[in-house]
Amino acid sequence: MPDDRAEVIVLGAGIAGCALAYHLIERKVGPVVVYDPRTPSAGATGRAAGIVTQQLWDRWDVDVSRESKVEYARLARLRDPTAFTENGFARWTRNPEAAAILQVAADRLRSWGVRVESIEPDALARRVPWGRFDDVRGAIWSPDDAVVTPSAITEIYAESARSRGVDFWLGTPLGSFRKEEGAWTVSSGARSVRARRAVIAAGAWSKELLRQIGHPLPLAPYRTQAALLRPTTACPPDLPSVHDIDLDVYVRPESNGRIMAGDGTELVEVDPETFRTGGDETFVTHLAESFDTRFPGWADAELVRAWAGVCTSTPDRRPMVGPVPSAEGLYTLTGFNGFGVMRAGGIAQRLAAVLAAGEGSRSELDGLAPVLPGRFRGALPAFRPRPGFTLESGDNPRF
Repeated sequence: MPDDRAEVIVLGAGIAGCALAYHLIERKVGPVVVYDPRTPSAGATGRAAGIVTQQLWDRWDVDVSRESKVEYARLARLRDPTAFTENGFARWTRNPEAAAILQVAADRLRSWGVRVESIEPDALARRVPWGRFDDVRGAIWSPDDAVVTPSAITEIYAESARSRGVDFWLGTPLGSFRKEEGAWTVSSGARSVRARRAVIAAGAWSKELLRQIGHPLPLAPYRTQAALLRPTTACPPDLPSVHDIDLDVYVRPESNGRIMAGDGTELVEVDPETFRTGGDETFVTHLAESFDTRFPGWADAELVRAWAGVCTSTPDRRPMVGPVPSAEGLYTLTGFNGFGVMRAGGIAQRLAAVLAAGEGSRSELDGLAPVLPGRFRGALPAFRPRPGFTLESGDNPRF
């Protein structure tokens, strides 16, 4: 059987891969094939928290998160209004040192155009009446931040792309991915697809795919946990998302009056094929103890389920997006350090612009300058995953 032909193959049907397919076809780049051995959102996307905040440590990330939020709001209005809620975001600390860093970060964020302000404990208590904040030494609040349902936004991207002619090849195990006769080829079973360009957007599986074709990049998959809880008093859908810096626990509203809570992140590398997908007893215990301390109004909430997903870390906590050095026609869209949903829409727009203009277009590549894979040359650095949900820059953020 002759190979199918495409202009771009996208490996990965999570939110990033589906957003890229959507933006490629919007820019009339095609044919486009999206391949995934599972279904859309079956990987990290379907296990993500879906918080979209501009409280970030890097200016480029802030801009991309803002672009993503605008796009998610537009798509949800058109297709599924329940998939997007602008609910605001607060984070706080009882540590005086961390409180000083929060204030510095708030000043920096405002200089980047982010609406963020200090908030007093009594005002926090009014917004989150299930909490106890009398010991809080510093807190900041962003009214414009949002939450999304990652699987719903991904489905909107996928259906919009499919309706415009993108071919989704899903649910069949990968046979091979290779370069032959000047084309990138994906094969599975009796089918093969060849394209001039390929984009690896496979999340935690990207590391192994790149290694197999001889173009490894410094990526480290790591495990993170979350839980769904049902409080005795239903929470409103516009309840703010919150993050206790000291306990390292976040909470966001969920559908049907429930809440989602994490962050059970383990900063060690794992294998995405064999990691534990259920929540650990130690994580659930930590949540229970944290709720007793900080959210006594939710202390008796019913645990609906707990789970784990795999995120992908990089040495400098920035994604790997753009052309892979010394691999003509190969691109990556991965390494989001736990912020894939937060960044996917904005980054996909930027990468689609590069692919539409051609790799030699400097102006489009400038939009990806901080995250181009070529920033790591020579021997790959050894590193451990680092916290992503922080306001501090540098290699070793404390808070």
